Amino acid sequence: MRPMDTVRIAVVGAGVMGLSTALCISKLVPRCSITVISDKFSPDTTSDVAAGILIPHAYPDTPIHKQKQWFRETFDHLFAVANSAEAGEAGVYLVSGWQIFRSIPTEEVPFWADVVLGFRKMTEAELKKFPEHVFGQAFTTLKCEGTAYLPWLQKRVKESGGLIVTRRIEDLWELHRCFDIVVNCSGLGSRQLAGDLEIVPVRGQVLKVQAPWVKHFIRDGSGLTYVYPGASSVTLGGCRQKGDWNLSPDAEMSRDILSRCCTLEPSLQGAWDIQEKVGLRPFRAGVRLQTELLARDGGRLPVVHHYGHGGGGFSMHWGTALEAARLLSECVQTLRTPASKSKL
Repeated sequence: MRPMDTVRIAVVGAGVMGLSTALCISKLVPRCSITVISDKFSPDTTSDVAAGILIPHAYPDTPIHKQKQWFRETFDHLFAVANSAEAGEAGVYLVSGWQIFRSIPTEEVPFWADVVLGFRKMTEAELKKFPEHVFGQAFTTLKCEGTAYLPWLQKRVKESGGLIVTRRIEDLWELHRCFDIVVNCSGLGSRQLAGDLEIVPVRGQVLKVQAPWVKHFIRDGSGLTYVYPGASSVTLGGCRQKGDWNLSPDAEMSRDILSRCCTLEPSLQGAWDIQEKVGLRPFRAGVRLQTELLARDGGRLPVVHHYGHGGGGFSMHWGTALEAARLLSECVQTLRTPASKSKL
């Protein structure tokens, strides 16, 4: 490849990771063509089920400074969107509320406290609202509606010259004839596409209900029960069922979720138009951000892996997409360097 040649890049997956990575690449890597390939697009992705609230999940295997960087970059990006004329179309806006605990947490001030806005300990008066809880944190963060944000990202990818292709990939090597580099953002699809058996589903079920009077988010510190008001509905959750692939809603689980949420916010007994949604979170010990060189029959295909965010994808997506774009940029430089064939 000559230094001025256009590098052909395929991004596999069109959830929040695939689309944000495609957009970051288009901004950061010159002279490349980007094709997003997926068998599923919004509203049929895991990202469309997610509540999309920016409260980080801890990744035990990832250094805290790295998690904080990813979260801050994501918060800054979405804060700018929320403060733009496009906020409504992108489904991104500020939301205030409470995270509450039944016992005092080991970390009263989490690593992300100075990234969200106005973080403070809840007062005794506020805690009266939650008689079963002894400690709480009040703050303002961002909410990102997947069903609006994904189409908005997709539109931005197209505006930047990217192509969107609906196709099911069985093996990343299929792409080696038409593309120079592949970015794998296939989430759970990486079990098949990357042979990664470390990634497993963590099933989540939520209810989307009409309760327009609910204006504050409420999240139990365990992360298992939450009330997240959105633009067109309130998301009630939740559950974490590791290794469960079932995409059909479970009626008993729905009753349990509603009952738990009504304990936190009794006015939800008046909610109507209850819709059940199920998503499978792509869970592994840590996010996989890594370059791999596939080699078969004398051919080579560099792959940048970007997947495995579990339930914390929206909170980290822009930060990890920027990192994936940097990894890809290194691959591009290697390809454009004369005699790179021997180096690779």
